[in-house]
Amino acid sequence: MNLLCYQLSAVSQTLKNDNDLELIAHRGGVVNSQSPENSLKALEEAINKGYYMVEVDVRLTKDGTLITHHDKNFTRYYGEDKSVTAMTWEEIQGLTGDLGQKVLKLETVLAHCEGKIHVMIDNKIKGFEKEAFDEIINLLDRYGLRGEALMIGTEASTEYFTGKIKLSCSIDQLKENVNRNDFNPDNYYLFSGTIPAEDFIWAKEHSVMVVGAVNTWAYAQKNKKETPEETIDKLKQVGVTYFQIDSIYEPFF
Repeated sequence: MNLLCYQLSAVSQTLKNDNDLELIAHRGGVVNSQSPENSLKALEEAINKGYYMVEVDVRLTKDGTLITHHDKNFTRYYGEDKSVTAMTWEEIQGLTGDLGQKVLKLETVLAHCEGKIHVMIDNKIKGFEKEAFDEIINLLDRYGLRGEALMIGTEASTEYFTGKIKLSCSIDQLKENVNRNDFNPDNYYLFSGTIPAEDFIWAKEHSVMVVGAVNTWAYAQKNKKETPEETIDKLKQVGVTYFQIDSIYEPFF
């Protein structure tokens, strides 16, 4: 085992329980009132707690810089009602969050992850931006992260990233993709907050990774009729072992 693999294996043991579950920290790490999303503080806390992976939101600035930021604008946390795509990196560097944090370049985050934690990229870039997509792949390779990386993709970027990184799919998308001449289960993973047993079985029969999602925004929806704990229990019973979660749900694991 090389040093990088050994380090990642070692940190991932902390949060594993008897069911061998692997947790993915949503929105950049362990987020709370003192640790803002997509910050180095949140990321470091996820690393220290032994999360298997961290999910980071990626956007593109006006001048083509890749940053980690969830919202379309900077109103929340930074009080700036301008869109990411309307601001240059130099302008964005002038912003300071309400907890003293700064917006980070994707490269800064990936460099901090190297040898410590795997990454899930939530691609929030609109349209087809080949140079930006090339740079994402180059950065993942530079910091030794592409082998285990996952991506939540977009329709415009799907064909570009297929075969380069494991892409999120619904069960319907997977059943369509399996008919492709170039179908490879390593290119995809099933990603959902609701995974019936038959979908899990189908994915496993086709050697496709399965990741359950348990995020706070889903429970703000009026049609959500179960609690996060109930969702987690259902996913566990089906056989799911990878979970992307908001860190407030960590006690349920």
